[in-house]
Amino acid sequence: MRNASTRENTVVAFTNWVIRYRWAVLFFTIAIAAIAGSGGSKLRFASDYRYFFGETNPQLRAFDELQETFIRDDGLLIVIRPEEDVVFTPTFLADLRELTENAWSTPYNTRVDSITNFQHSFADGDLLSVRDLVPGDRVLTQANIEEIRQIALSEPTLAGRLISNDGRTVAVNITTTLPSVSDKEVPAVMEFVRNLAIKFESAHPNARVAITGSVATNNAFNEAALSDMSTLVPLMYISLLVITFLLLRSVASTLATLWVIGFSTVWAVGMAGWLGIPLTSMSANAPTIILTIAIADSIHILITLIHEMREGRPKQDAIIEAMRVNWQPVFLTSLTTIIGFLSLNFNDAPPFQDLGNMTAIGIAAAWLYSILFLPAILAVLPIRVSRQHEGNMKALEKLYTLLVARRRTVLYATTALVAGLIMLIPKLVVNDQFVSYFNEEGAYRSDTEFTAEHLSGMYQMQFSLPAAESGGINDPVYLRNLEAFSSWLRDRPEVNHVLAISDLYPRINMNMHADDETWYRLPDNRDAAAQYLLLLEMSLPYGLDLNNQINVDKSTTRLIATIDNLTTMETQALDKESSEWLTRNFPSAAEATATGPFVMFAYIFQNNIEGMLTGTTVAFVLIALTLIMSFRNFKLGIISLVPNLLPALMAFGTWAIFVGQVDLAASIVTATSLGMIVDATVHFLSKYRRARIEHSATAEEAVHYAYHTVGKAILVTSMILIAGFLVLVFSEFKLNQNMGLLTATAIAYAVVIDFLLLPALLLLIDKEKHQVIRRQPEVVKLATKSAE
Repeated sequence: MRNASTRENTVVAFTNWVIRYRWAVLFFTIAIAAIAGSGGSKLRFASDYRYFFGETNPQLRAFDELQETFIRDDGLLIVIRPEEDVVFTPTFLADLRELTENAWSTPYNTRVDSITNFQHSFADGDLLSVRDLVPGDRVLTQANIEEIRQIALSEPTLAGRLISNDGRTVAVNITTTLPSVSDKEVPAVMEFVRNLAIKFESAHPNARVAITGSVATNNAFNEAALSDMSTLVPLMYISLLVITFLLLRSVASTLATLWVIGFSTVWAVGMAGWLGIPLTSMSANAPTIILTIAIADSIHILITLIHEMREGRPKQDAIIEAMRVNWQPVFLTSLTTIIGFLSLNFNDAPPFQDLGNMTAIGIAAAWLYSILFLPAILAVLPIRVSRQHEGNMKALEKLYTLLVARRRTVLYATTALVAGLIMLIPKLVVNDQFVSYFNEEGAYRSDTEFTAEHLSGMYQMQFSLPAAESGGINDPVYLRNLEAFSSWLRDRPEVNHVLAISDLYPRINMNMHADDETWYRLPDNRDAAAQYLLLLEMSLPYGLDLNNQINVDKSTTRLIATIDNLTTMETQALDKESSEWLTRNFPSAAEATATGPFVMFAYIFQNNIEGMLTGTTVAFVLIALTLIMSFRNFKLGIISLVPNLLPALMAFGTWAIFVGQVDLAASIVTATSLGMIVDATVHFLSKYRRARIEHSATAEEAVHYAYHTVGKAILVTSMILIAGFLVLVFSEFKLNQNMGLLTATAIAYAVVIDFLLLPALLLLIDKEKHQVIRRQPEVVKLATKSAE
């Protein structure tokens, strides 16, 4: 107890020092904010979807190995459905050919494919002839166009990939190799391709033109982050300005609060630049979250300050008392919230790690400015307090009366609610589809869904299928196994298209036998297959070789299966069945597994939840130990765990009722909300403990004192936190929307638990008497009032 008294004396002395040297403190805090904030000029965007996966992520490593084996490529698909759905006309084919040729000028481009430059092979006497399917050196007759149509719709490498099976939609596939040295690469590619699309649309105003692909995915992540930063942060500032003023009824207090949260945000963004933390669609929302959380410290201090001034204390004395009363709970809530966000470093996804680290920096800065800048600026600003509005206090008094009279009923009812919601959690289904991360109204998602509906899905499963030796892909046994695997995939209803090198050999075999269709089959011997492949490769023009499907020493081929918009569980099931088929039927490729962005995202929740279970456990244990050590009461520390853990679980139960599916955002909600939920618990228990220890109040009197002194502040801060996280609903990024809704729900349940279940537990469990340390008239008055 002596330690508590010594600590409070230190706080009083420190606050006196801050007030005495307020101008120096203000100059110092503003100066260091400017220095820290200057790092904002060093911020960069990480727009590559690969950044969502840690370096040790097994799916990312498998994908990187595949791209190293063949070529690292990032694609863009320009999808076109012409007016009246007519592709095969001289005008449209000529314009499509021009678009294909212009696409070769795309920055970082290495390849362009469409039906117009498809290398069609045919027999020319005893020779093999290869040329563009749509030649540009002659006028096409109706017979020519009909021949082109028949070839395009029957060619397995085209139909369902670069032209829809019904022949009404076509695509131009642009392959790029980005050096990944600048965050301007992706925007530059997208700007060029969008201009190509605009030019084509000007010639075909009734055509539907869509842009999708992995580069478009990267750009969508980038644009979502920029949009959120430009809209959500101003929206948050306006919301907090209005809410804070309405609740505090003080212009000076509102301005002081906004300065504190503003400096905290500057610190977070600036230090991110200094530390090399990139901005992503997730971490770009750190400023919004910081604005929401940082305000809680100031609100608790200001509400106490205003209360003391209403009681007649001079402003300086009121500032000192507000700091004395709130020092420990403000420090504890800041520390526990920092612990919660730092636990995101156990997450496998770097964007969440960055979000946690940036937010932790901002919260630490918020605490620093709450104990330095806030009392200094309050000492300078003229503060006028309005008459006390008793509405909230009357409601809390009624709640307290009900709680004391019906404590067991309240306990049983809230316990039943908690149990009922938690029992629903197993009904949640994991579903991570990265296209669904974006708003339905957005261009990227709209274009991607249009492509899936009218051409083929952009979701791909890629396989690196090795042969037994160098040159082994020409072995007839290998080719038959590859053809069998392709057929097995094509027979599955969820597979739209399969691109495999085995589809080329039958055509070349037929060409080498005077286009006799009876020879449309795989070559019977290895030498013939090798000769045919070499002949084809020598006939292909620059940029249209087979290096995207065959490795250098002809020992491995790449198979790409384009699939429907499957759920996470369906994708994992197809991956498992594919691996089992390869193990049983393809000896040289028995260890091969599916990879690609879609597969990577299908496992991202599983990989992240494993790390976050550890992170949440560590955070929970550290927070529990912090509270036990701070309260110096094991019983209170254990009781505090109940309202800290339950709200997130209740939020997931509610989510199971109204949504039913969770994505990557769900993996971090428990850890991030834990530290914020502790805020209300710490402030309630600190006031409860102060009444019990310093004034020997009974449990009922202590609960009443906590309701009276901190109840309004808990309501205010909780309302602000809920409003702040609900702002994320306006994000362009679905993960942010879901995280905001889940966290806001958890905070709302935390209020219910802290006002109902926690006091009921205290009244039933904590009945010991405590030694009186020091009496304060206002506490005795409140205790007496509650006794009456």
